Amino acid sequence: MTTGTTTGTGTGNGTATVGRRTSVLATLALLAMTASWGSTFFLIKDLLERVPTLDFLAVRFAVATVAMVVVAPRALSRLSARSRRHAAVLGLVYGLAQILQTAGLAHTPASVSGFITGMYVVVTPLLAAVLLRTRIGRTTWAAVALATAGLAVLSLDGFSVGYGEAITFVSALLYALHIVGLGAWSDARQALGMAILQIGVIALVCTLATAPDGIVLPSSRADWASVVYMALVAGALAMLAQTWAQAHLPPTRTALIMSMEPVFAATFAVWLGGEATTARMLGGGLMVLTAMLVVELRPPRSQHPPGPRPSPDDGPIEGQVTHLAV
Repeated sequence: MTTGTTTGTGTGNGTATVGRRTSVLATLALLAMTASWGSTFFLIKDLLERVPTLDFLAVRFAVATVAMVVVAPRALSRLSARSRRHAAVLGLVYGLAQILQTAGLAHTPASVSGFITGMYVVVTPLLAAVLLRTRIGRTTWAAVALATAGLAVLSLDGFSVGYGEAITFVSALLYALHIVGLGAWSDARQALGMAILQIGVIALVCTLATAPDGIVLPSSRADWASVVYMALVAGALAMLAQTWAQAHLPPTRTALIMSMEPVFAATFAVWLGGEATTARMLGGGLMVLTAMLVVELRPPRSQHPPGPRPSPDDGPIEGQVTHLAV
């Protein structure tokens, strides 16, 4: 991958207002996506007692792909050649991350796996600084540190480093790379087609990984209902929301919003899973929420037109919008 730059500046108060409204909508879309992910934890925990993990992933993303193609059959044909190439790369990265996270989970406690996976919050701004040449401000770094500490309080109950932890960390690197790449390449006008192609590539990667041993399908209506929900809501719609939202939000801000996933997971575990509320759950969740609000509510120091523009702390120096090119 190489890097390239384009430049852009604000065009007045009207444009700034539209840009701010779009930014708020993008943030809400990411929060909805993250909430849907959080709602799946106790469903997945129950389902994986009967369906192997990679089989579940292959079926889930295959169902999501078919549903999206049926709903929008022409979206893929409208993609530019560059967007097709970018979406395929992003789907491959995300699919590999899913497989490595799953493999790591077999050798790592779920709480530790969740914390290490959440380290994409730290890795994302580092990759954005290197690959996109963005300047990460002190406010954002403080929010990243607070979110990381909150994830530790929320998730960890002891920690050791071994094979499982190592490959889980590699998955976190890949998730961060996906966030950075999507932030650089996403086009709001082609978000649907890019989301379909990403989901399709993820389904292909997971199917190829599990096909040699055969694919185990859900055996009951309840299990199929869980798979369909996770395929359509936490799969297809979530990927569409992320692809569209990242056309309007910088990668580091996206990662901080997505760090709410374990907070939503804990909330749903208490609400629907019957788990007890703990002081660590409340304290860690509050820290992550505060980190997100610090970035979301700070007053802007400059205005940008709508589109994939950086926030003041996250954006490239002197208003430059840097993107990856392949």
